[in-house]
Amino acid sequence: MALIETCNLEKRYDVGESVVRALDDVSVRIRAGEFVSVMGPSGSGKSTFMNMIGCLDVPSAGRYLLDGIDTGLLGPDELAEIRNRKIGFVFQGFNLLARTTALENVQVPLLYSAQRPKDFRDRAVSALKLLGLENRLDHHPNQLSGGQQQRVAIARALVNDAPLLLADEPTGNLDTKTGIEIMELFVRLNEEKKITIVLVTHEADIAACSRRIIRFLDGRIVSDQVN
Repeated sequence: MALIETCNLEKRYDVGESVVRALDDVSVRIRAGEFVSVMGPSGSGKSTFMNMIGCLDVPSAGRYLLDGIDTGLLGPDELAEIRNRKIGFVFQGFNLLARTTALENVQVPLLYSAQRPKDFRDRAVSALKLLGLENRLDHHPNQLSGGQQQRVAIARALVNDAPLLLADEPTGNLDTKTGIEIMELFVRLNEEKKITIVLVTHEADIAACSRRIIRFLDGRIVSDQVN
């Protein structure tokens, strides 16, 4: 079953008298449980594609179905709800709240969910334990290493049990050893928890950890290969 399906997706921007096609006729299917890397040079369309499938932007033309739901038929509030329920985001810069603890950071998505408030702490603790951070619950971001901060960010992305995890250059701010550890973690989450992962990266060795690599150039998919 396709968790992600785009049909002739386009994103156009007017730049002066010219039209820039950030995405140009992109059709792709990603099944539930896949681990996919998205690659391409700067300006190739990979980040625009990530924004589209993350329901952070809307296409100029074409359709995007997330878990069978046509997102083009949804309003802003419905898109916000589907992001909260079905998508976890992991960013290069971690995007943690500086003045809150690891536990509090992980609980943030629950504030906008249908989960019961009395369950927030237990769910956040479980997510942090899964990432090996049970001894860092009360630590603030400046008390954590880069790798630990990214693990907190991943726990935050997982706390709502979203079936899809989108990772945008998740190892970009990490040293090589820590980056490898984070990728090993993604592989484990994909294999053991069956979480669908779509990861944007410039690095071939990072992409090699996934089972499928989609390459973009000039807004189009130029290759789609299974590792």
